[in-house]
Amino acid sequence: MSTTAVLLVLLAFLIGCAVGAFLVYRAVRLRDDELRSELDDATARLGSTTTELAAAAAQRDLLQQHNRELTGKTSTDNDVLRALAPVAEKLTQVQRQVGLLERDRIEQYGQLARQLEEAREADARLLSTTHSLAGALRSTSARGQWGEVQLRRVVEAAGMLSRVDFLEQVSYTTGNDGDRARPDMVVQLPGDKQLVIDAKVPLSAFLEAQELVGPAADAGGGEKAGLEARHAELLKQHGKALRAHIDALARKKYWEGASNSPELVICFIPVESVLAEALRADPELLDYAFTRNVALASPVSLLGILKGAAFSWRQAVLTDNARELFDLSKQLYERLGTMGGHVTRLGASLKTSVERYNSFVGALESRVLPTARRIGAFDSASLDVVDAAAGGVDEAQAEVSLLGTARAQRAGSVPAGSGTAASAIDATPRSLTAHELLDGTDG
Repeated sequence: MSTTAVLLVLLAFLIGCAVGAFLVYRAVRLRDDELRSELDDATARLGSTTTELAAAAAQRDLLQQHNRELTGKTSTDNDVLRALAPVAEKLTQVQRQVGLLERDRIEQYGQLARQLEEAREADARLLSTTHSLAGALRSTSARGQWGEVQLRRVVEAAGMLSRVDFLEQVSYTTGNDGDRARPDMVVQLPGDKQLVIDAKVPLSAFLEAQELVGPAADAGGGEKAGLEARHAELLKQHGKALRAHIDALARKKYWEGASNSPELVICFIPVESVLAEALRADPELLDYAFTRNVALASPVSLLGILKGAAFSWRQAVLTDNARELFDLSKQLYERLGTMGGHVTRLGASLKTSVERYNSFVGALESRVLPTARRIGAFDSASLDVVDAAAGGVDEAQAEVSLLGTARAQRAGSVPAGSGTAASAIDATPRSLTAHELLDGTDG
């Protein structure tokens, strides 16, 4: 074998050894790295485990401490629960009461819902009725009747009575042309005076204007401007309609046919807003009505006018009563004067009667009664004398007995009339005075 071949073999062997050594080194290095990595992991796990053990120990200590605290707290809580037992009972009662209240609330909410539904239905019916009323008021005859009814209500609210304080639908002649007038009402005033009232209800343009108020408020932009312009135009028409009623009343001249009526007629507008909107559309309407001898009156102003008329009636009644009282007082004064004359003549007559009575008593005492007393002095004993004479008794003894009886009667020991009561003749009449006769006393 040649040297070159040997060298090649050795070189290949050395290369193989080097490659093997490198591979072995590489494998050992890799194994060492793996072991180091495992060692680091084990060290890390050991540190982590140590930390976890320390944390677990700390957690254990903390749990033990919490357990001790919980035990003490449990005891405290038990004490608190025992102390709060009445409160818990009260809370239970409150809960039951709240339950009852909740049940009542649900029932009330149900009732409220039903009432709201009924209110909604009532509103719907009211809206329908309102539309029907608005449709009816568009009729001229219906408006006139409604205005007359409202006028009568206002007058009755002022305390006036039909056919006493006011007359309705009175027909009479006005002016020189013989035209017949028939105002809605004539109010009687004190002093045979009258005030003419006629109801007017211009509602056509007013109702149309009111129907545009809601849509105009909800609309926007050009539509709102158009609705507002239409609303203003309708109000102007409403003012013109009321002005036309004023002219018609001025031409009729109701006051010419009434008795002692002021030269004006009251135009009654039964709705405040109707008159207010007309005056807003035509501010000169009120002055224009006054120049035409027409006074515009709403329910409030008319009520004030009628209250004033009622007050005038009361004052007139008081005046009449005062005048009647004065007349009666005057009559009483005259009659008292007449009665005073009668009393004076009666006093003079009584004086004459007393004088005549006293004269009669004097004559009776001096002329009549003495004789009557002498007659009364005789009694039945005198008859015994006659009987004794007839029976043979001694006449001298009878006379002695009679004289003795007479003396005894005069002395008062034996009453006259054989023991009977004293007669009125024995009493002495007493004279009277005019004062005693007037007083009605007898002394």
